[in-house]
Amino acid sequence: MRIVFFGSAPIGFPSMDALAAGPLNEIAAVVTQPDRPAGRKQQVTPCPVKTVAQERGFRVFSPEKVKDCLADLADLKADLFVVVAYGQYIPASVLALPRYGAINLHPSLLPKYRGSSPIQWAIANGDSVTGVTVLYVSEKMDAGDLILQRAVPIGPEDTSITLEPVLAAEGAALLMEAVEQIRSGTVARIPQNDDEATEVSKLVKEDGKLNWMLPAQTLRNRIRGFTPWPGCFCDLPDGQRLKVLNAAVESGSGAPGELLEVKGAGPLVAAWEGALRLLTVQPAGKCVMDGAAYLRGYPLKPGLRFPCQGSGAEIKV
Repeated sequence: MRIVFFGSAPIGFPSMDALAAGPLNEIAAVVTQPDRPAGRKQQVTPCPVKTVAQERGFRVFSPEKVKDCLADLADLKADLFVVVAYGQYIPASVLALPRYGAINLHPSLLPKYRGSSPIQWAIANGDSVTGVTVLYVSEKMDAGDLILQRAVPIGPEDTSITLEPVLAAEGAALLMEAVEQIRSGTVARIPQNDDEATEVSKLVKEDGKLNWMLPAQTLRNRIRGFTPWPGCFCDLPDGQRLKVLNAAVESGSGAPGELLEVKGAGPLVAAWEGALRLLTVQPAGKCVMDGAAYLRGYPLKPGLRFPCQGSGAEIKV
């Protein structure tokens, strides 16, 4: 089966390699995002999949718009397009090219968490289970017919960093099952229930702002889910910004944002329900440090109030 792989992010590495290793498969080409400025110096850099694909010796296309290479893709006479975290809309004119259509590996149990940040929001919302889905690509994002799904547990200490490679590996195995079903003509098409769909958009920096009007457990889940991007932070009473990389939920009561303790493993701050112990932090312009070291270098007094937003009843979780 001649396959064109569409992908840009590292989560696609296991799938690309599994497809290439299949004895009955041939990677005819890889389509990735174009080179973009990256890092503090904004140097133009290829996306991760492009770099690896070139190392593997695959033919690579990286157009600004995928329709710009429509003729090249048509010339490949592919049997199947496989999409894993490509990050660009694929028009119907492209989807119509391969004999068996186009399929996508998505890191959630669709229709839950359609969109670009399913791993982060599954953790941030406190879910204990997520999963991977192989589905047909449709013009509406992540809304195509389902082929296969597999559940994956989320551990209480999981972050986006630890969960993504697990989903990538499980997804690659599931993808190979789906490809074999397509090859043998036994593949299923299960329509999604749009009424059960949850849409999640691309994360932005402000999504990481900790709002003490939320329960402490919700704040901890967001810290786990939004690691490494966008990262979580809070504003201090003096207006400085403090990044929070790890925290623990503890009992404690006070006005949301009130500093309850300045001893032990780190500052204890009251939330709408319970309190959050800040275990690993990074002050503005400083290195990452544990909460106890932060207290030694930045003396704070109980009763100080960290700024809050709105009221608990107004907050959308």
